Parts: sequence; structure tokens; C-alpha cells
Amino acid sequence: MPEPLVRPARPDDEGVLARLDRESWSPLFEVRPAPPAPDDPFFRPACGPDAHLVAEDDGRVVGYVRLLPASPLETNAHVLQICGLVVAEEARGKGAGRALVRAAVEEARRRGARRITLRVLGPNTVARTLYTSEGFAVEGVLPGEFHVGGRYVDDVLMGRSLLRAAAPATT
Repeated sequence: MPEPLVRPARPDDEGVLARLDRESWSPLFEVRPAPPAPDDPFFRPACGPDAHLVAEDDGRVVGYVRLLPASPLETNAHVLQICGLVVAEEARGKGAGRALVRAAVEEARRRGARRITLRVLGPNTVARTLYTSEGFAVEGVLPGEFHVGGRYVDDVLMGRSLLRAAAPATT
């Protein structure tokens, strides 16, 4: 199966991304409240189309990744953070998530970032496995940081360098 096409989000993607966000939301993997009602905007001033990449399968949007600055501090401007990865249920296990993570890494490099980070809930082993397979490493764990679905869960901090390894020296 070919890898899904990943492209920058456009303003006219807003409705489909909002629907995807609502349909994919789960209290098992989300610390935020359920997504807003259908008439609430998906894009916001600090988080518009330019902060999103979308995956398409056969011309249909099946996922997105949100890439934002890790903080507003100038001293941290070299770090971007994946602040959301959503894949439609029917597209899971078919490469959309992997394609979006890879595209986010390349987009972060294109923007001049030296590092990319993310946060994922401890019980979300599918996402953690994906991130690990794409070069992210656990850099910290905040035990019991969130109370989700009636239990306390860890917040796992992951990251990776975006600096390309130097080529081996030749003699």
C-alpha cells in the first residue's frame, strides 16, 4: 500500500479537521476536554493552517499533525513540538501516522529547528511505539501527571535531535 500523501493544511480543511478531531477524541488518550461543537472554529490565531500538516488517502483527509513552537521563549526557538497527531480510525495501521510524523520532522528541519519534542500519555503504547520507531526517545516521565478516565497516568516526554549525523570520515 502506498504511503498517504502529506501536505500543508489549507483554510478550507477546517471543517474536515474539526470533524476528524471530534470523531477521534478519546478520554483514554486525551487530557483536554472533548473537542468543541461543530460550529466552533478548529483553527485559531496562534494555531492556524500553517501549524498543521494533513494526510490524504485517495483524496480524502485521514489525519493531521500539529507542529508548534515548544514555548514562546526566544531561547527555545530552536525547538518545535508535535502538539497533536490524529488519524481517522479507518486509516489506522495503514501508514498515515508514520507519514505524518516523518513529515513533521522534515517540516521542523525546514523551519530551522534543531530539536523536535512531544508529550504522550503513558498508556498510549501504540503512539509511543510509533514515535520510538521514528527516532524519538523518552527524555522524561512525569508520574501520575494527569487524571484521565478515572485513573492517574504518566505524561511521557519524548524528543529527538534534528541535526543530521555527520558523514563518516574517509581516509
